[in-house]
Amino acid sequence: MIQTSQAPKLLDRVRHKIRLKNYTFKTERSYVNWIKRYILFHQKQHPKDLSHKHIEAFLTHLAVDLNVAASTQNQALSALLFLYKEVLHMPIKSVHVDWAKKPEKLPEILTRAEVKLLFARLRGKSLLVCQLMYGSGLRLSEAVSLRVKDVDFEQRHIIVRNGKGQKDRVTPLPAYVVPNLQKQIAITRQLHYVDLQNGHGRAPLPHALVRKYPNAETEWAWQFVFPSSKLSRNPQNEQSSLYRFHMHTSTVQRALKKTAQELDLSKRAHPHMFRHSFATHLLEDGENIRTIQELLGHKDVRTTMIYTHVMQKPAALQSPLDKLMI
Repeated sequence: MIQTSQAPKLLDRVRHKIRLKNYTFKTERSYVNWIKRYILFHQKQHPKDLSHKHIEAFLTHLAVDLNVAASTQNQALSALLFLYKEVLHMPIKSVHVDWAKKPEKLPEILTRAEVKLLFARLRGKSLLVCQLMYGSGLRLSEAVSLRVKDVDFEQRHIIVRNGKGQKDRVTPLPAYVVPNLQKQIAITRQLHYVDLQNGHGRAPLPHALVRKYPNAETEWAWQFVFPSSKLSRNPQNEQSSLYRFHMHTSTVQRALKKTAQELDLSKRAHPHMFRHSFATHLLEDGENIRTIQELLGHKDVRTTMIYTHVMQKPAALQSPLDKLMI
């Protein structure tokens, strides 16, 4: 009996294309979810049988009926444009739905005193991650996914791989964290040794590198500085071997939230505030904004410019009300 190969399902084709382009698993999960919702919204019709008007109807539903945030609407549109251009090869030339504009909000920052208070209370890996975010301007995802090979103690810098926009960058390694970071890496090395003895010791690699360096998964240099406490399978392949992923971002988020509540801070502290504070405090210290742009990995200096609006103003500046009431 002759077996005919079945064509891959649409969502499998989407996943395959995303992995070929080396997008993150977070992006893959998001795009697949939006495409599912789009198909269900149109009573499970195949997207190839739909047009730009159906995209417009779906985006309007999100904005008007569900009142989603601007960034959410933009994410959905990006997923659908990817589907039609990269997977179906039916690029959409015109969608008459304006890209939602994000409300212009000033970043929330911590004062230097608040940073010190939080660091005095935080403990363990969560403390180190937050110190790297504040000391090196890392995003939370960049800090927890840091690999051993990308920490250079001799040159005192960190290489951030595949940051936002799939770009690498170099940022300083604060001298203050070096002793504790070295201790953390020593603990991780011992854990890696035990994993290897038990037939594990694999860290997931970017999709393209797995094919190029099939044995690199078990190499020490590729291990995460902040490993997870548990072994797990690759979510992109449930039949895979067990891997030692990095610690989850929620671990840091929960620790910071609990610490801020204990300190009774007036601000709703979240990890990204450390990155905002890194940029703002450097500006206050007179650092060049172009340098800060490079350290943060911003594509446009206008993104970095927003921190000038939350800088502490010179002490000499006096409110007109204070002058009036003297």
